[in-house]
Amino acid sequence: MKYVQLGDFTTQAGAVIPQVRIAYEMWGQQRGNNVILVEHALTGDADACSWWPGLIGPGLVIDTDRYCVICTNVLGGCSGSTGPGTPAPDGRAWGSRFPALCIRDMVAAERQLLALLGIDELLGVIGGSMGGARALEWAAMYPEMAGSACVIATSARSSAWQIGIQTAQICAVEADPDWQNGDYYDTGRCPDRGLGAARRIAHLTYRGERELDARFGSAPQKGEEPFSAYRNSQGRFAVESYLDHQASKLLQRFDAGTYVALTHAVNRHDIGRERGGVKEALASITIPVLVAGVDTDLLYPLHQQEFLTEHLGNPLGLDTIVSHVGHDGFLTETEQLQDVFTHYLDAVDLNGRGEPHLLQERASGLCSADVGSTRPFADASSAEPYARGQKVTTQKVTAR
Repeated sequence: MKYVQLGDFTTQAGAVIPQVRIAYEMWGQQRGNNVILVEHALTGDADACSWWPGLIGPGLVIDTDRYCVICTNVLGGCSGSTGPGTPAPDGRAWGSRFPALCIRDMVAAERQLLALLGIDELLGVIGGSMGGARALEWAAMYPEMAGSACVIATSARSSAWQIGIQTAQICAVEADPDWQNGDYYDTGRCPDRGLGAARRIAHLTYRGERELDARFGSAPQKGEEPFSAYRNSQGRFAVESYLDHQASKLLQRFDAGTYVALTHAVNRHDIGRERGGVKEALASITIPVLVAGVDTDLLYPLHQQEFLTEHLGNPLGLDTIVSHVGHDGFLTETEQLQDVFTHYLDAVDLNGRGEPHLLQERASGLCSADVGSTRPFADASSAEPYARGQKVTTQKVTAR
């Protein structure tokens, strides 16, 4: 892990975070415009090779013999970057004093980091879920630097359903008596029960309903009896045991304060804020953007990626990942992701020269109008569903 000190950082809301540090990993050598910035999801970290195995490395689709790949731990994170659990200037953990963040703050911090590394131009930015929101903001905030983007399993803004389910997770953490208003770091008590409950809720939105039912159904956990007549029986259903395991894994590597801070930031995501609304903001993004989604995604349904592709100023198309897994397909469907990244890199890295700006006129021809969309997605600024009209041709990545 490597680190860069940014100094004082001012958030979009005007708060100043002193002595900000951003952790990052880098693979490959920078040679001209060959840098790809990879963005992690909510509970990810800078080690992109671990959570996208088989995709980044020598000879892989994102070939580190050819490209220089950088992945940061997001501002507000708990894997090396400044966040709620890191010391404030007074030596105590930030805790409840840590300022509110939005996705744009995370992107601005990354922009500062890259400038300090001497990088002023990217081949592109790639990310999924919260990382996809960051990639989209890169395209809106710093198009002259971003060059292009590949956004996966994300949306133009957080929907009411997403905000609601994610707020339920925040409430689960904050209802834990050990939360202590976020100032638990120096007390020896952590809100593990609350964070575990939040993870159980979240994980159900990450997976597919049919997948979970096919794996577990209503079967009891082996050796346990959930049908006991005694209320205090420890008997569990098999799916309960599975969710307990997922919660336990997160508790070993993640911080509750960061979970709350980043979830709030995801709730605030809105590409149209202060840009004239979602449609106008998307239309103003003229760098090439490839969009991908998962057909069974409950958290970021595919119609949200269709909306992005229909309204972006220079879309490269929509790739659909076919998976029974649900939202987590953007992490688990390695072979299909190879096809997505091949599509993206073939489009933006002409002859290996990394000249995405050459595609801006040609890229619009990759998407053709055919039928009216029947899947509305409300523009938060106008409170109206997008108008029926031209819908881009979807390239479907074949399931393997």
